[in-house]
Amino acid sequence: MKALFSFFFIAFFCFNAAAQKKITISGYIRDGATGETLINATVTVKGNAKGISSNQYGFYSITLNEATYTLIASYVGYVSQAIGIRSSNDTLLNIDLRSGTTLSPEVIVTAKKRDNNVKTAQMGKISLPIEQIKSVPALFGEVDLLKVVQLLPGVRNAGEGSAGIYVRGGGPDQNLIMLDDAVVYNTGHLFGFFSIFNSDAIKNVSLIKGGMPAQYGGRLSSVLDISMKEGNNQKYQVEGGLGLIASRVSIQGPIKKEKSSFIISARRTYIDALTKPFVKKNSQFSGSGYYFYDLNAKVNYKFNERDRVYLSGYFGRDVFDFRNAQQSLNVNIPWGNATGTLRWNHVFNNKLFANTTAVYNDYKFSFKGAQNNFTVKLQSGIRDLSLKQDFDFYPFSGQKIKFGLLYTYHRFTPSVVSGQQDSVVFDPLNAQVKFAHEAALYIQDEWEVTPKFQVNAGLRYSGFQQIGPNKIYTTDADGNRTDSIVYKAGKPVKTYGGLEPRLTLRYSLNDETSLKASVTRNLQYIHLVSNSGTTLPTDIWVPSTYKVKPQLSWLYAAGIFKNFKNNVFETSLEVYYKSMQNQIEYKEGYIQNSLDDVENSFTFGKGWSYGTELFINKVKGKFTGWIGYTLSWTWRKFPGLNSGDKYPAKYDRRNDMNIVAIYEKNKKWKFSATFVYGSGNAFSLPERFYLIGGVLTQQYSRINQYRLPSYHRIDLAAILTPKKSQTRKLKTEWVFSVYNAYSRKNPYFVYFDQTGNPYDGTLKVQAKKVSIFPIIPSITWNFKF
Repeated sequence: MKALFSFFFIAFFCFNAAAQKKITISGYIRDGATGETLINATVTVKGNAKGISSNQYGFYSITLNEATYTLIASYVGYVSQAIGIRSSNDTLLNIDLRSGTTLSPEVIVTAKKRDNNVKTAQMGKISLPIEQIKSVPALFGEVDLLKVVQLLPGVRNAGEGSAGIYVRGGGPDQNLIMLDDAVVYNTGHLFGFFSIFNSDAIKNVSLIKGGMPAQYGGRLSSVLDISMKEGNNQKYQVEGGLGLIASRVSIQGPIKKEKSSFIISARRTYIDALTKPFVKKNSQFSGSGYYFYDLNAKVNYKFNERDRVYLSGYFGRDVFDFRNAQQSLNVNIPWGNATGTLRWNHVFNNKLFANTTAVYNDYKFSFKGAQNNFTVKLQSGIRDLSLKQDFDFYPFSGQKIKFGLLYTYHRFTPSVVSGQQDSVVFDPLNAQVKFAHEAALYIQDEWEVTPKFQVNAGLRYSGFQQIGPNKIYTTDADGNRTDSIVYKAGKPVKTYGGLEPRLTLRYSLNDETSLKASVTRNLQYIHLVSNSGTTLPTDIWVPSTYKVKPQLSWLYAAGIFKNFKNNVFETSLEVYYKSMQNQIEYKEGYIQNSLDDVENSFTFGKGWSYGTELFINKVKGKFTGWIGYTLSWTWRKFPGLNSGDKYPAKYDRRNDMNIVAIYEKNKKWKFSATFVYGSGNAFSLPERFYLIGGVLTQQYSRINQYRLPSYHRIDLAAILTPKKSQTRKLKTEWVFSVYNAYSRKNPYFVYFDQTGNPYDGTLKVQAKKVSIFPIIPSITWNFKF
């Protein structure tokens, strides 16, 4: 009888617990001073492990049993806010947080969500506050978020000054780089020495290099998701800066206070103006020059608490002009990106959030050369039109389901050449324009099963179809065209598709330590083919076709994550292995020929990479920064290259170490330093020289058999913020920086110098290293009012 009574008591208790009324609290988390929504801000329940992060648009939703709670809202660099909740109904709660930069030093500012490093299941994700990016020393004082990303473990640069990134053995095209959901195909200004991203227009930067969630796809290695500012909806604000080689200015403010705002940000270099006084008007090179510029703009409107619209865009160009009056030569080379994004946020109810996105992006490279009466033109590029629908569903506390679909229409122009001599037009049938559809469906479930165990499971199905108009030629043994197959506009040429499962697990050993593991499968349908070791505007984007198969990768990763000293230090140690199929390189002896389809010059193989990454990050206090170390191997194997033997990839580096230190002495002075070390890049060298018909001929080594010397340098910076006048709104800042402080002569490339005469025995061939960046001091003046 006692046992029966106990059974009914327990059953009754469980029934009431299950039937207990639920309430949902939802809303937006914003910057209290500007009205900007805050991405990945956290809302937790005091005294409870339950919590949620705001999405990309600052929206959050948390479901709890009906009771009295204290919610804690927090965000990087902001003061945490406690809000008491006692309600029997669903509640709309918008939370405004105050930035720590506007408060007195004794106020405690949140540096991270408590235990965020160990509590979330996501692996390989690092978010960088834009203020931290601005504190890191920069080349010529130009703040560059891609240069800062290169300082993280698992990320490599392409060489001295380059803006390209190589993540866990992948190439530069294997990174999905997005600006307000628009894919950016060329990220560099000045042939890659600076990135296109103006830090004054950027709100948030997130890098995912492992355990890629299902909403992202189309690339093998990483995601770099960059969000633009929305604009201050409280007051007008102007900020900018004057540097050694470029200046910038941003204007933002309310169109209608708390309803609508805008931001316009522009930047231009004056390299052309600086060099002009040194080139005389009667010089044969008069009129030559180079400059770049970019423009960011965004406007938003809040119709009501359920509907918001955002319209943003980017336009940037590099322009290189070369004149040689003596040879009657004129060369003009412009290239750049243009993007536009229209987004509509709609809240169906307190548990379902939707975002509809339309994107246009266009990357163009063109070359025009004229000499006497002869003109030649070369064009390449890629243009996309995309539609995307995303949903965020919050069914229960501790669970978030994200699902949606994506469609993109691609137009590829790998290489189009034309010319004219007097009245004769040279326009061969070489217009290799290709068209394709790309689509994907996905679902991702972030589920905290227990306080110790969390699962992020996702599934993505993607498809790609090359369509006409297209003409496929058949050739004989000598490469002469013998026949062709013609596909009319819109007709399918070749179709690919496949499933991409994503799984990440987290198990907490205690409040400060967790173990994580992930496995992801990725398909990539568009490819960047390069004949150099860095990303250049001449590199060509090509689609998957009947000849070119999609790239495929499996990435396995595991790690231990631990925090120390009340979360002052965040640490992680990760290991990974990545396999890559259908990799693309040019055939041996490739010579560029714009009259032939570039696909005929490709060879295909496989690659793999493995290694370990150590990350130690100090996130609180006057002294912050991180240490990142990577030990890795990256290999390639192509049947048609290197006699079919494996060889190290050109971006394979055994050791990489980066140290970033930032010290805020007081409100007036902030100091920072970086130390960069990396094993030398792999490259090939000629090993033997022959005289054939009086011509010196080289025989090269096996691919990437040799190594450049190790790369290392120290950069320094000091930021002076004078005391603001009580009668003036102007706030100024001086940034003093030194790039390569001890003037290390890091080799940029190696060439062979030939002297003497081979016929009299005086011929000498000597390898010489070229370094391009000695010590470079710079000063930048920033302002805001």
